[in-house]
Amino acid sequence: MSGLFFENAAVLAPSHPNRSDVACFIGFVSRRKGVALSADTLAELRAGGWVDGPWRSDAAAVETLQQLPVTVESWSAFDRLFAWEQRLLSDGQEALCASYLGAAVRSFFATGGRRAVIIRVGDPWAYVESDAQRLEQREGRLDKLLPGNSAALLPLDRYVPSTWQGIQHIYGLPQIAMVCLPDLPGLLSASPVRIPTVVDIPASAEVFVECSADEPPLPVDGGLRMLSAPRCDDDGFKLWASSIRKMREFLKYNRPDVMLVGAIPLPHLDASVSRVKAEADMLGFLQGLGILDLSVTDAKLPVADINGPLPSTFSQLAYPWLRTFRSGDLPEGLEPPDGLFAGLVAANALRRGTFRSVAGSLLPDVVELKPMPAWGSGPDSPAQQLAARICLFATEPGGVALQSDVTCSPDTAWQPGGVRRLVASVLRAARDAGNDYVFEANGPQLWARVRRGMEELLTGFWRQGGLGGVTANDAFKVRCDRSTMSQNDLDSGRIIVEIALLPVASVERITVVLNLLGGRNVQSSIREVA
Repeated sequence: MSGLFFENAAVLAPSHPNRSDVACFIGFVSRRKGVALSADTLAELRAGGWVDGPWRSDAAAVETLQQLPVTVESWSAFDRLFAWEQRLLSDGQEALCASYLGAAVRSFFATGGRRAVIIRVGDPWAYVESDAQRLEQREGRLDKLLPGNSAALLPLDRYVPSTWQGIQHIYGLPQIAMVCLPDLPGLLSASPVRIPTVVDIPASAEVFVECSADEPPLPVDGGLRMLSAPRCDDDGFKLWASSIRKMREFLKYNRPDVMLVGAIPLPHLDASVSRVKAEADMLGFLQGLGILDLSVTDAKLPVADINGPLPSTFSQLAYPWLRTFRSGDLPEGLEPPDGLFAGLVAANALRRGTFRSVAGSLLPDVVELKPMPAWGSGPDSPAQQLAARICLFATEPGGVALQSDVTCSPDTAWQPGGVRRLVASVLRAARDAGNDYVFEANGPQLWARVRRGMEELLTGFWRQGGLGGVTANDAFKVRCDRSTMSQNDLDSGRIIVEIALLPVASVERITVVLNLLGGRNVQSSIREVA
């Protein structure tokens, strides 16, 4: 029958607890109308207690998929559920553009990602709106992503999923390794402006060209290329940095095994000195605003200081923005780099191991960078210095490539992105293994079992090349005995395990602590670098 075709939908397979490629995308995107939820999606929501569990929603609320975790394993699965391409350009007009969450998920799968969890927090607002409306709605929109607008972002009860909003959903997503909020730069940006375009048409002699009946029609130009991408002024940059700090603190104390992947906003299109400095020296610009400080480490930064500098082992920030073969449906034809970077990390974890760097990856589908970093001008150039703290894309003879894979931390042991992802994988695997011991009797026999389990786990990392050392004894040490626990720990039914490991990219030994709370849950954290 003409116009009828069948598509085999991929069945959601259970996620391996040690999987390191799953990304969570949180943001604004519309639900596609008239498309019913698949049996697999309903089964996933039912298993999570969202359909008929203790924190269930009514059937109409479930169908909206708002503030519900939805797993997709392909771009087509995402496209089927979400109307990502139907964001209004302005109220009262029919012109549309793509949503930034949709663009990020699209690049994630196009670059090699295999599984993503989508948290839809609401419909996207019109891209062009008045300054007054933008400022009036900003706090409410931000609250849907980062509820409470506080440093810790703690809900009233973290064990009641019905209270979760935005980033709080990662409490119940043990399988994710990365989290992205693609709408954040646009939410905090200034009003978009028209980009002046000057086209020089060279004079030439008139030539008669015969029409072709088979010539396809010219694509409709919706004017998106002449509308600026989201750009932040100085106040917008400070608000963005404050939001990143809040997410960093949330991950640090609740999910240290999850990496925040973010995009640095573009500087505002004006003639100010700040904009010129930002495009020429983004690192200096961020330092000037107090967002980055090379002399401050995580250990020196007070927990309550949410207005201080932004060094962190829990975040990887990417820059600049990208013009790709896919981004023509976005303003100025530019997309933020966080979705594409997350796809690189996910594909690398599946093919080579999450502990290996993704720096040097060529990106044939990226055609332009905005702004263009002055790469290759020496180790002391602004771009090279920025690459020591930011995941920087730049051009080279082979095309556009990722030049650095780093965290924001100034501590040399934590700067390599592969090292941080390796430790996160160990934390995730240790937490999963520790769940088997939570209700066991606390004593020497259990300590020996825990120690053997951790040693087997780390031996696997060492054999795969994630840990250095000629032998396994050189690569890691595991302690779980009376020397790691106080009498108060024993009386509270708590087991403390210390894991010292030597990542392949580090010349220092990193200590990870696994805390088993009797009868409750398992907590894992990074305690020190020794």
